Amino acid sequence: MHQQLGRTTSGTWGRLACAWALVFAALHFFWALGGGWGLSVSAGPLAEERPWWFVLVGLWGVGLLCLVAGALGLLLAGPPPGGLAGRVVKALGWCVCVVLLVRGVVVEVVLLTDAGGRQLDVGPEQRLWTLLLWNPWFLIGGLAFGLAARASGRAGRAR
Repeated sequence: MHQQLGRTTSGTWGRLACAWALVFAALHFFWALGGGWGLSVSAGPLAEERPWWFVLVGLWGVGLLCLVAGALGLLLAGPPPGGLAGRVVKALGWCVCVVLLVRGVVVEVVLLTDAGGRQLDVGPEQRLWTLLLWNPWFLIGGLAFGLAARASGRAGRAR
């Protein structure tokens, strides 16, 4: 029974992490192809200017990274691979968790405390949407990957 519960939990969190990453990938590809919905409140002036490096790295590049993260979510959702491969998958899940949580928390604190001062070119609308939508989105993704990695390790021990 415990073994089945561990697999179910691992699968659920892994699939949630995969879905999170695919939604984020789709949004970045939409923006990369010229879509504008939500980009101005996410990227500020870069949304209008769209310099080549921003489109290439910030939109296409992040979209591709999100596809890789989606594949990682699927790996975390399935039966854990044995040996080194299983440890690498779990470690990558934890790494994605930490990066997303740190990004969400640090940006939230900076915006709430105005720690960036005048160096931040963030208007009131961008600040509001970042605090209410984008940062919680990163926190949800971080929690999903962390819980998937945790459950994946437990399912592997139960085998």
